[in-house]
Amino acid sequence: MDGILFQAFVYLCAAVIAVPIAKRLGLGSVLGYLIAGVLIGPVTGLVGAETQQIQHFAEFGVVMMLFLVGLELEPRALWEMRGRLLGLGGLQVLLTTLAVTAAAMTFGLSWSVALAVGLVLSLSSTAIVLQTLNEKGQMKSDGGQASFSVLLFQDIAVIPMLALIPLLALPELNQALHHSGDDGHAGTTVLAGLHGWQVAVVNLLAIAVVVVGGHYLSRPLFRMIADSKLREMFTAAALLLIIGIALLMTLVGLSPALGTFLAGVVLANSEYRHELESDIEPFKGLLLGLFFITVGAGIDFTLLFGNFAQIAGLTVGLIALKALILFVLAVTFKLRGSDRWLMTVALAQAGEFGFVLLSFTVQNAVIPGVLGDRLLLIVALSMLLTPALFIIFDKIILPRLDRGQAREADEITDKGKIVIAGLGRFGQVVNRVLLASGYKTVVLEHRADTIDGLRKFGVASFFGDATRPDLLHSAGLEDARLLVVAIDEREPALELVKYARRTNPDIHIVARVFDRNHVYQMYQAGADDIVREVFDSSVRASRYALEALGEHPFEAQKSTTVFVKRDREGLRELASLWDPDIPSSENQPYIDASRGVAKRLEDALLGMAESRHDTVGRGWQTPGAVPDVRASRRPLSDNKPPQP
Repeated sequence: MDGILFQAFVYLCAAVIAVPIAKRLGLGSVLGYLIAGVLIGPVTGLVGAETQQIQHFAEFGVVMMLFLVGLELEPRALWEMRGRLLGLGGLQVLLTTLAVTAAAMTFGLSWSVALAVGLVLSLSSTAIVLQTLNEKGQMKSDGGQASFSVLLFQDIAVIPMLALIPLLALPELNQALHHSGDDGHAGTTVLAGLHGWQVAVVNLLAIAVVVVGGHYLSRPLFRMIADSKLREMFTAAALLLIIGIALLMTLVGLSPALGTFLAGVVLANSEYRHELESDIEPFKGLLLGLFFITVGAGIDFTLLFGNFAQIAGLTVGLIALKALILFVLAVTFKLRGSDRWLMTVALAQAGEFGFVLLSFTVQNAVIPGVLGDRLLLIVALSMLLTPALFIIFDKIILPRLDRGQAREADEITDKGKIVIAGLGRFGQVVNRVLLASGYKTVVLEHRADTIDGLRKFGVASFFGDATRPDLLHSAGLEDARLLVVAIDEREPALELVKYARRTNPDIHIVARVFDRNHVYQMYQAGADDIVREVFDSSVRASRYALEALGEHPFEAQKSTTVFVKRDREGLRELASLWDPDIPSSENQPYIDASRGVAKRLEDALLGMAESRHDTVGRGWQTPGAVPDVRASRRPLSDNKPPQP
């Protein structure tokens, strides 16, 4: 059985089965896609010769991804990151190219072939790294931003590489290509026969068309389509914009990804930015997944097993060499702790543009086809190993950083009765309120850039991991009255609450959580006040919604007050039945209790609507005031059981 429907079924079936399993095992979606490709390609043979053609189509997912990256990056932000973009990114490409070139020459390759190999392998995988960093929530970290700067420079560097590679052509390979009747250029660009300066002018004009057109022509077009109120037409226009720019860049011999990235940057300030993001995101995700599947399906196991020691050794050697250069640069540019290791691990592989450049080098008689096939395998294997490198980072490197971080953490010179762990958007608000109310706090934060930024505004804080016992003792945990847990990671937050409760049984713990399961975990860990990060704002929005539907502000306030009270009572009841070892959908006592809680809440609110009688007292606030929906109202000295 063959045909496009069968192929589509095979690819989608492999993705739907392999990716959720990989995610559940903590391997990440990228490794799931790669494994799916290996299973349907080399292992079972369900797909074959069509994989290469599908990969060319799937590479468009990288183009869409860079368009979305550009939308998130305003020109002003791009200018502000110029130091890392040019310094860190430029040095990474330069040093890696030189190191790989030197290594290739030691294997007997000529300088031109070795230089081409160095250029190809100096790049990293934008698709894998950005998707993995976003999945792990590390994109906004200092290491994530440094990695993004390097990847952005690499994507831009593809342009001069495409211009330089044809100059490295070998006469004997060029002659062989002409004899075979394929020079690799037929029908690919409109630059055939032009002089160098003419090619440069055409390239600059194409870039100008993208920038000027994106700024002045796209907005009237999107405005006209938006007025038509046809959502599918807006999606079609967004795809038309990206495909048109990619086609233009291809015709003039430039990178389609660069063109769409520039268009994204130009449209970053557009009022249609969010609509474009929502329309393009599903296509980008599917195409990227398809791209990773084709990478796995395209692995030539015959060539791999026939030269396993050599190819595996070269792949590991490439990762080690790039990691060494990246680590040195991370230290030079003053990345600290886990951030320097994050950048080192994230960018140590070769990238998807390697496939494009290798095809380009073979077509332009720069490297022989046999070497190109081996390099393609090395690039694919290094990408396949990248999710494993992230697992090593999470499971091995991070736990071993405690000792090194102890040397780098700030010396805590002040002890206080109030300790705040984490100074993100949640912890900052809590800290500001306490400081403004005359209380002294000791703040621990593990992101150096956050600490440095807040110190400029006079906010006293200390760099260090708030889950480390020695730092907590230095901050005065044993004698503290209050601990505010505002860190972003679930498991470290739970461990911190458990340790604080064991160390200081009388301490009052206010913990930020993300969802109901996290509430139950914090309840069992010993937190006193448990605050769901979006609960209060959601309740306030619900009150506004009731008022907008015609209810009197007094009645709307009563409804939300009853909801908060009943929800808190229900959470306390459900927390005693929740078992972390049993899925909630299979915990029958929990399910029965949940139905009872929902029924009581519904009866209470419907009863209020019918009777309009004050069942909860005049817990009245003026319209617009923030309702007090604390999870626990007991004083600090009252040692009652914890309440979610």
